[in-house]
Amino acid sequence: MFEIFAEYLKEKGSLTDYELDQVRAKAITRKLRKRQYLVQQGEVSRYNSFICKGCLRWYNVGDDGTEHILRFAIENWWIADYESYNSGNPSKGNIDALEDSEVIMIEKNDLDALLKAIPNLQALFDRLTARSYDASQKRILSIISGTAEERYENFIKTYPDVFNRVPLRMVASFLGLTRETLSRVRSAYTKTEK
Repeated sequence: MFEIFAEYLKEKGSLTDYELDQVRAKAITRKLRKRQYLVQQGEVSRYNSFICKGCLRWYNVGDDGTEHILRFAIENWWIADYESYNSGNPSKGNIDALEDSEVIMIEKNDLDALLKAIPNLQALFDRLTARSYDASQKRILSIISGTAEERYENFIKTYPDVFNRVPLRMVASFLGLTRETLSRVRSAYTKTEK
């Protein structure tokens, strides 16, 4: 499993074999079964996790029992509850596997030390943080100003690998739509694509 991670770090971060050995010494491999939690509400999100295989989601549950999906993550993506990860406070949400998954986890203190010791890894994380921020801003703007049709079309074009792997009810939650609205939008979209 680490070989997948090492290839990613070589390609995206230009890490040397020596630097990869430093990362390997701090990396923890974990297999998750479908529906198994990586982080549960109330726990501190202590690890930043790289997905080698599978699909995970980060979500919370409202007072009315409604799931609100904040993020999906698939192969070569990272996931944590970053508010909890950065603050050390208990997580307000859950991260679980939507498929059998394999992740590489690095504890926050270890990752912080690696980022200081490996400038190319720091540069990679700076790029990832900037991209994540940009994606979050686009998502917020889409939710507050985009139509249901625009949100749906943007999601399937931006995240086709995710769209084909998660149930439509979860897509609806991620987009801030009801299942009924998503069904209507999807049907109309399918007709215009023909």
